[in-house]
Amino acid sequence: MKQLMFHDDPAFWFETLRNLGLAAYGGSDVGEVIATAARVSSGDYDGWHDAWLSTAERLETEARAAHRISARDGLLRAASYYRAAEFFLHGNPDDPRIDHAYQRGVTCFRDAVAYVPGITLVEIPYESTVLRGYFYRAAGSGPKPTVVMHNGFDGAAEELHFLGALGGQERGYHVLTFDGPGQPSAIHRDGLTFRPDWENVVGPVLDFLTGDPEVDPARVALLGVSLGGYLAPRAAAHEPRLAAVVAVDGVFDAASALTAYLPLSHEEAVRRAAAEQDEELDRMIADARTRSPIMRWALDHGRYVTGTASDREFLATYARYSFKDGSAAKITCPVLVCEATDDLYYSATEESDPGKLYRHLTAPKTLLSFTAEEGADAHCHPGAVRLAVARIFDWLDDTI
Repeated sequence: MKQLMFHDDPAFWFETLRNLGLAAYGGSDVGEVIATAARVSSGDYDGWHDAWLSTAERLETEARAAHRISARDGLLRAASYYRAAEFFLHGNPDDPRIDHAYQRGVTCFRDAVAYVPGITLVEIPYESTVLRGYFYRAAGSGPKPTVVMHNGFDGAAEELHFLGALGGQERGYHVLTFDGPGQPSAIHRDGLTFRPDWENVVGPVLDFLTGDPEVDPARVALLGVSLGGYLAPRAAAHEPRLAAVVAVDGVFDAASALTAYLPLSHEEAVRRAAAEQDEELDRMIADARTRSPIMRWALDHGRYVTGTASDREFLATYARYSFKDGSAAKITCPVLVCEATDDLYYSATEESDPGKLYRHLTAPKTLLSFTAEEGADAHCHPGAVRLAVARIFDWLDDTI
């Protein structure tokens, strides 16, 4: 989608578009997003934080003095803006502004959904702790199809409220959203960092879910957003209980989003990243960070969510999130792979990550492209949320 703001900073523009897209299900308001973004200069992480925090605090104050429905609506939007406020601060994990904005946002969201029938907070047993999320119970009685949803590299379970959880619930699906290791509540509360063997995350979630007598265990689908487009299919390759899997958008080799900015082949960059020392590669990565707002943010956030000490160590760790091991062929349930034709991270060409994932699948499969004509060509389709939700759940209707 054409950049309408921050013409020299695609990272700031994408996050602005991402917040605009939440308006489709009440997670933002267009004027609020534009007015907030207009107060920010490209590349100014502190200014970004201050502008979004100010909008969130103003909205929260007004919402808490409002009547029931107005309070719900205002708190949902405030939650989104608090989440936006701390988004670019992760280069310094000890920055107190991160936890402050995160905790305020979660509090606003939970207070808001307390006004929404059928949504409950859940804690899913996982190793020695729990994974936190939300269960959206569809109306009516009897076993129903269920969609398990998780986000990706930088998104939260709360954001999924607007990206399909409400849409699924109103279509007669139970929906379970959760944060896995590396995702916000797991990082903030327990320090759990990402792991590529996502089947060991999804397994306990399915154990928890199938204990509910109103969940039809033969009709459980898994949907992953962004990096979730790798994580969800990876889980499906090793988890036979899934009836379908959806990748929004498909990811074949996560580290390709980073190596595209380096003057090396993908294979050489990954090989050298794993070395004990490579000062030349360190300089290349530092130069890419300086030149690209995308790399600057991705490297900062990547160290934060993987617990790595350097940019090169993060690159080496991220290279493990790949289907080059052949595991895509182990998936047996139907797969929906979504792609965006102007993806900021994984371009939709013949060699795109969604295309590569699709070609390596041997299970029943569908490739669904979202285009500029539809206003849907950005990564994970924030410009066309209603359209994406409709197409995905129509596919699920036909599949499970």
